[in-house]
Amino acid sequence: MQTASYSHPIFHFSCRNFSTNVKTSSVKFGAPYPSQLDWKCEFHGRSNIYNSPIPIKPNRLFVLPNADGSLPSASIVDDEMNTNHAPNGISPTFLSNWSPPRYLWRGLSVLILAGQVIMKTLKGKIHWRNTLQQLERVGPRSVGVCLLTSAFVGMAFTIQFVREFTRLGLNRSVGGVLALAFSRELSPVVTAIVVAGRIGSAFAAELGTMQVSEQTDTLRVLGSDPVDYLVTPRVIATCIALPLLTLLCFTLGMASSALLADSVYGVSINIILDSAQRALRSWDIISAMIKSQVFGAIISIVSCAWGVTTLGGAKGVGESTTSAVVISLVGIFVADFALSYCFFQGAGDQLKNCI
Repeated sequence: MQTASYSHPIFHFSCRNFSTNVKTSSVKFGAPYPSQLDWKCEFHGRSNIYNSPIPIKPNRLFVLPNADGSLPSASIVDDEMNTNHAPNGISPTFLSNWSPPRYLWRGLSVLILAGQVIMKTLKGKIHWRNTLQQLERVGPRSVGVCLLTSAFVGMAFTIQFVREFTRLGLNRSVGGVLALAFSRELSPVVTAIVVAGRIGSAFAAELGTMQVSEQTDTLRVLGSDPVDYLVTPRVIATCIALPLLTLLCFTLGMASSALLADSVYGVSINIILDSAQRALRSWDIISAMIKSQVFGAIISIVSCAWGVTTLGGAKGVGESTTSAVVISLVGIFVADFALSYCFFQGAGDQLKNCI
């Protein structure tokens, strides 16, 4: 260390006998200029040796006088500066500087958060007021965009099916094909995509903002569990509201398809509805409800997990929101394939009744 040129150090102490093989180290106090010492320093021009039971890092303390007569300033210098970053008596442990990738510990946080939500729900630790608020937010406030999306998707599929089936003389099969497509795949997936874009992003942004502004830490200080107060109500509300939204979307999708087929292609509404009634089974509707609940759990848990693991301020909130929506959509498609593979195996014969 380079000290100022206008003054000299009043006193210093240095550490000696720094060896990892011994159990004690010594600290030496000395005063190169005893005349500059104040009487309160209790140094009398000689060195004092003090033994320490633990190894002490070799440092040197310099106390410099101030020109204005105020308290002296102190600075510490390492006696054994290690400029080449070589190990200084202590070898680093294996993987001491390794940290897991962010996607890995975020994926683990999803599993941990899901387990906590299940345990809290089974124990009855549910904040019902927050649950009702989130249920109103996920359900009634999302009905409009979900119904609008399902109506136009239904009409688009009707155009493709009716054009081809009428050429083959299979007008009575149009309603059954549309009913099976809507109940098994289109209604659950389309509704989940809309909810993931609208509700999942909001969950991730809210919890991410609370995390970076330390509001979740405030809840812990006040004695509230953030999982009970923030996460569990959102998961329960999404799992309840999404099946109801799916049922509404299925109904409106079939209605819009029947109206378009009747008005544009001349296929009667009665023919389409009768064909849909013959093709549908109760298991088709039940499977759609199960899929919707699974999709709702994926959306809410992933969004909440990404929110509570947000780092980096406002930029981190934006990145977490985008990433939460993307991961939720990927999870929806993967879960849809897995559930469809489990629910619908073998050759189907439900369209035989529509011909």
